[in-house]
Amino acid sequence: MAIKKTLAALAVAALLAGCASQQGTGTAASTTAGVQTPSTPAARVVKSRDGSFDGEVIGTPTANSRFAKLQIGMTMREVSSLIGAPDDMIRHETGKRWIPFYFGNDAQRLQVIYKNEGCLTYTGGNVFGGGDSELIRITVAPKGGCLDT
Repeated sequence: MAIKKTLAALAVAALLAGCASQQGTGTAASTTAGVQTPSTPAARVVKSRDGSFDGEVIGTPTANSRFAKLQIGMTMREVSSLIGAPDDMIRHETGKRWIPFYFGNDAQRLQVIYKNEGCLTYTGGNVFGGGDSELIRITVAPKGGCLDT
């Protein structure tokens, strides 16, 4: 019995030590085969313009960029009229798509790409395709590489 308690205590200590070593320093980095890959800026949590939800801003848009004009919570129509149409877009379903009787506007996600700027992520509407798409994430990536996987 004492051996089981000792092993359990060691396992918990090892788990806590592993978690503590993973604490971020403001950047996100990945390690592949022991080699650290370049870091990307950490996401900053930002309130939507009406204060009803939190969004994310990854990176910092330059003062004269199109992304500097944006606010979390803007609709896709507002963003397009303000900074123009995107160069590409990708739509995918979220796990909320499979919740019975879920009628919220986050059953899909829409990611739009602006060359030399980055990506914008919107809620993509409900399971029927309706609902306004709201801006929930701004990813500043002038050299590309901003797609979610």
